[in-house]
Amino acid sequence: MSTRFIALVLLAALVCRVSALHFFLEGSDRKCFLEELPQNTLVVGFYNAEEFVPDNGKFIQPDALGVFITVEEIFDNNHRVVSQRGSASGKFTFTAADSGEHKICFQASSGSAGWFSHSTVRFNLDLAIGETSVLSKDHRTTETFTSLVDKVQELSHRLADIKREQQFQREREEEFRNESERTNARVVRWSVIQLIVIGATCAWQLNHLRGFFVKQKLV
Repeated sequence: MSTRFIALVLLAALVCRVSALHFFLEGSDRKCFLEELPQNTLVVGFYNAEEFVPDNGKFIQPDALGVFITVEEIFDNNHRVVSQRGSASGKFTFTAADSGEHKICFQASSGSAGWFSHSTVRFNLDLAIGETSVLSKDHRTTETFTSLVDKVQELSHRLADIKREQQFQREREEEFRNESERTNARVVRWSVIQLIVIGATCAWQLNHLRGFFVKQKLV
């Protein structure tokens, strides 16, 4: 088994995560998706929109059809990092500046009605997530690599993505663990306070009853 073949197998095993979506937009509807991304992760989206024509019952791609794309950082007060208005097909790219949830939204405009159109638009979306997303979008690109050095470099980039993902997960686990410990500490403190209050109440009741029995000459 040659070194070239081994490198190709490893490269195929480490391709980036690709999400394929298919949905419909009615009129000026805005469709959004949430994607949790580690810091410095590159995201490339390839999209294609087609409008339904009732006259022939088919989906076509008229010149007037346009798409408005936004990407917002949920964790940073919905800070907008992408605001792109383009044609019915194309791509968009952004890099996650910080770790957290990102909201990716799409809205279609058609013909003279613009954003107030009532037409139905079929939307196809491919999201390639990872530092090597652009290269892995087309599997034929890997066939153009002619040297083992290029393949090793590609593998190194993907390994860096995996390490960054693992670091992100460790940070999330640590955050959840700290929150659980804080919650447990609050529960323990509240339980101790309750025990003290109950103990004080019992002592007061016993003292009151003893005084009552003594006053009534029952003891």
